[in-house]
Amino acid sequence: MKKAAFKLAGKVCELYTPDGDGREAELIFIQAVDDHDAEGFPAMLEIMNQQIEQPFVFADFYVGDWNADLTPWDAPPVFGKEGFGHGAADTLAFVSEMFIPEVRARAKLSETTPIVVGGYSLAGLFALWSVYQTDAFAAVMAASPSVWFPGWRDYSDAHAPKVPAIYLSLGDKEEKTRNQVMAQVGDNIRHQYDVLKQNASVESCTLAWHPGNHFKDPEKRCAAGYIWCAKALTK
Repeated sequence: MKKAAFKLAGKVCELYTPDGDGREAELIFIQAVDDHDAEGFPAMLEIMNQQIEQPFVFADFYVGDWNADLTPWDAPPVFGKEGFGHGAADTLAFVSEMFIPEVRARAKLSETTPIVVGGYSLAGLFALWSVYQTDAFAAVMAASPSVWFPGWRDYSDAHAPKVPAIYLSLGDKEEKTRNQVMAQVGDNIRHQYDVLKQNASVESCTLAWHPGNHFKDPEKRCAAGYIWCAKALTK
């Protein structure tokens, strides 16, 4: 895929487009990232290109303060001394009002090209939260999302997502931690999956389990999620 980097509202952004057989992209994948995520993109995109039939573009933007820019409300520290902020609303506004229009323009795509919002860890939580705020997305890919985040379970129980296809995944060792808050991730994601299955507006939903802890093979986990979303949108 061809890669182009650009800046938008002070954020570093990247756009990957097909090398090209002339076909217009039929899907847009977007993700909030950090440097560690980006290191795995070549492997992730290779897997995606091998298994996603329709042409697609992938766009990402770098997040400055992971603990502040991706979480929807303030929360005390869970690990270390740094707490969480409430910057998710501003980040979603950037995505909706600036990033998506810019990606569509650069890739020469129409406003009807479906968008899959994805993320890993706190970016996975941000992606999940986003589809409870807007119907702008066709699917969400939440790989190892931080559903242990204080207040998230109550919030997701009380609200309905505005997206028809939802992919959840978790490593099978992630809940085996001494941190009592983060250890809730397994029960919380099982619970959320059960709730989503009962929601009539959710047409497709799955919960995938991967071997290992939170840091094992994130690029493979994300690729698997995006592949599932692409297939769900062609049913």
